[in-house]
Amino acid sequence: MSLLAPTMQAFFTERLITQRDSSPHTVASYRDTFRLLLDFASQRTGNQPCRLDIDDLDAPLIGAFLNHLEHDRGNTPRTRNNRLAATHAFCRYAALRHPEHLATLGRVLAIPTKRYEQNTVSYLDLDEIKALLSTPDRGSWFGRRDHALMLLAILTGVRVTELVTLTVGNVSLATGAHIKVTGKGRKRRTIILTPEAVAVLRGWLKERRGQPEDPVFPTRRGTPLSRDAIERLVTKHANAAATYCPSLASKRVTPHTLRHTNAMLLRAGNIDIATIALWLGHESTKTTHIYEHADPKLKEQAVARITPLGVKPGRYRPSDALIAFLQDL
Repeated sequence: MSLLAPTMQAFFTERLITQRDSSPHTVASYRDTFRLLLDFASQRTGNQPCRLDIDDLDAPLIGAFLNHLEHDRGNTPRTRNNRLAATHAFCRYAALRHPEHLATLGRVLAIPTKRYEQNTVSYLDLDEIKALLSTPDRGSWFGRRDHALMLLAILTGVRVTELVTLTVGNVSLATGAHIKVTGKGRKRRTIILTPEAVAVLRGWLKERRGQPEDPVFPTRRGTPLSRDAIERLVTKHANAAATYCPSLASKRVTPHTLRHTNAMLLRAGNIDIATIALWLGHESTKTTHIYEHADPKLKEQAVARITPLGVKPGRYRPSDALIAFLQDL
């Protein structure tokens, strides 16, 4: 066994799990990165993954792997950058343990992230929200669950992972109704519920009859819905709603679209960016500023404040004699 195998094992067990106490989602993301990388390297070198050496994962191979992700697997530049970030994290760890390989690791660390075009924020307007929420058949158990799930996502802006892990015990429908969720980096936050959300959740939880540790939105067997299952149900209802709300046909509606929708509803209510960042659980307001760029009303207001071209600048002079009199008092 080469140095690569024990170093990578230590990277996961010592650095990620023990020292950093990384979330299961982070560990799974890094695990998937190295499964793909080792399989690619094994095919390129002809060596089994356990016999690969640190020097086998040099900059040319990592560069080829990143191209493989984009061109052969169809991954986006964002996914490519995430895989590269995981690789960089391992290289920094390996460089401290095995400085004799610093030249190889340093060249990998010098590979830059790829710039990419930022997508326009996709969100639903009020007509599209009503169409989506009216689609589930509330005469069935699944329909009532799906309606409650999508309504909660739109009114709270929770991430899909937060929906998956939300338990009955984390929902309070008494005075000051709220839910408690755990977001990225294990950050816990409390989200206040609107009266509409309270009414729907109260009916659903009464039917749900779960214990405090049970998921709010389960499968028929009582297990938590997966991220993929929630994505599928949102897509299914969006496609159905598009038959009588044509504007939905041009949008790819995902659970994250519902999160964007909540942010845009808050922005339309003149809620400031710092408050929206706290509400959504953003670590920095830089992430939240995308909603300012996505709001056409803000741009219209900016245009309205621009001085018309050709107007000579100067101090304002009231044209009305009475106003002029009051101005001079």
